[in-house]
Amino acid sequence: MVGAGTNSTKTTIDAVQELDGLPNVVAALVVVPYYTRPTPAAIVDHFAAVAAASPVPIVAYNVPYRTGRGLGAAELLEIAELPNVVGLKQAVGSLDIDTLLVLRGAPAGFSVFAGDDAFILPTILMGGAGSITASAHVCTPLFAELVQAALKADLPGARALAEQLLAVTEAGFSEPNPALWKAALHHLGELPTPDLRPPMSAATPTALDHLLARIDEVTASSG
Repeated sequence: MVGAGTNSTKTTIDAVQELDGLPNVVAALVVVPYYTRPTPAAIVDHFAAVAAASPVPIVAYNVPYRTGRGLGAAELLEIAELPNVVGLKQAVGSLDIDTLLVLRGAPAGFSVFAGDDAFILPTILMGGAGSITASAHVCTPLFAELVQAALKADLPGARALAEQLLAVTEAGFSEPNPALWKAALHHLGELPTPDLRPPMSAATPTALDHLLARIDEVTASSG
């Protein structure tokens, strides 16, 4: 799934059309247009135009604290009915009433993914399909186990994993994303550099040490 959304319908269409024929690309993640704050109806029209032009299925990304414009259940369900729109990454900072209404009312074949890492378990228990999560770049097998346990309604197992992994998520988001995740992945040998594009700044050593300690604790307790 490739991130291809911009704050312009034209450039978003251009971006998704560049995905045509690329190997292993199964969908495009398209964010609600940011900064310009169009009306909710205009955002629905934006997704309709992008989905109609896209060679791959679209997953909408609703993240109002990054875009300045959030969508309620009515607009999200309109988007869910659009041809070639197959899912939603919902990141609103809570499991709110709009999310619950979308989970209840989404059409068959439309997947709702937790976009806030702390809400993976409740989102899946209320009908979500899984998560799109930054935290799972570390402790990946445990996050996968959490999702599988939740999908199987293994409440004791899923709750225990969610409680363990919450400490990792909290530590990893203590500074602006993705600084700490990139720093941790570099420390773990998964990335050649922890560098970020300006104006993002590197993670502080104190915050990184805290995250690495939480990763070690969770890994040791699961072993």
